[in-house]
Amino acid sequence: MSRPARRRVAVVGTGAIVSGSHLSALRAHAERVELVAAVDVDQGRLDAFRELAGDEVAGFTSVDEMLDAVRPDLVLIGTPPSLHREQTVAALKTGAWVLCEKPLTLSLAEYDEIAAAEEASGAYASVIFQHRYGSGAVHARELITSGELGAPRVAHCQTTWHRDAAYYAVPWRGTWAGEGGGPTMGHGIHQYDLLLHLLGPWAEIRAMAARLVHDTESEDVSTALVRFENGALATVVNSVLSPDEVSRIRIDCADATVELTHLYGHRNEDWTYTPAPHVASERADAWRTPTADVPSSHAAQLGTLLDAYDNGVRPPGSGADARATLEFAAALYKSAFTGHPVLAGEIAPGDPFYPAMHGDHPHWAPKERV
Repeated sequence: MSRPARRRVAVVGTGAIVSGSHLSALRAHAERVELVAAVDVDQGRLDAFRELAGDEVAGFTSVDEMLDAVRPDLVLIGTPPSLHREQTVAALKTGAWVLCEKPLTLSLAEYDEIAAAEEASGAYASVIFQHRYGSGAVHARELITSGELGAPRVAHCQTTWHRDAAYYAVPWRGTWAGEGGGPTMGHGIHQYDLLLHLLGPWAEIRAMAARLVHDTESEDVSTALVRFENGALATVVNSVLSPDEVSRIRIDCADATVELTHLYGHRNEDWTYTPAPHVASERADAWRTPTADVPSSHAAQLGTLLDAYDNGVRPPGSGADARATLEFAAALYKSAFTGHPVLAGEIAPGDPFYPAMHGDHPHWAPKERV
């Protein structure tokens, strides 16, 4: 069977996440992709990226101009969140697939615009949730969903990071229009996406949020209690106020506790399995031996997307799968701001939290700037 032709790729945005993570991912799959174009409104940054990536990469300062001239197969988007919907829809309309940094959109309403563009074009848009794709996460999901670890019962999901005032000096950070929220949208979303990936659909959420330190429109900490469809109960914490930074997931099942402790990425060694007293040692030993050690990374996720492209099927991290994670964020905000529990599927057109994560709540909606 012949190998498909190399996919022609364009990047939109040439800042740190693209010049670092996306460029290295493309190089890791050099036999399958060819970087043909880059877009950035900052000419100096664009020139520096092209020097790094190679002069054969065409440079543009307009997304539309690039799409018309190049017609890439795949577009990687690493711009600020407020630009994601517009740029993703523009790429989909040309028939290009999209792999976009999180969050893919700032609201469920925007996400549904992308879904409509997918349906019209036949192309697909995935969001970067790279923590799903390391071998440790793949292995843990297989064990949990197969029932090998027993029924999930209790879980904890922790993103406790630290960001100072200088971080929020970037104008779009901490704003609803620029970022879509605070650590719930911009930081913790990776960990609770992985939690949802491991445990499946959630059913109910009760949450709180606060601005304790930073002078931002959005929160700087949020907490939630979550009930999953399988009956498991979970806590979720998203913070940028924590000096000792850690990302952590723990799931207690009937036969084992599985834990992941890391910061920005994981390998097999970051996962631990503790068997219940009644579990035989040879059974527990099998849990700890994935067949490979693939770090969670943009490269790992890009590989799965290229596999889907080659097979003409929807890639993981897109469609209803990715929408569920965004719905979780919207529900967390709605519960935190209204003081009421929120059920899965509750936020629909007509709900104030459908077009905006702040829900136009009087204590949280953007203030008019003088």
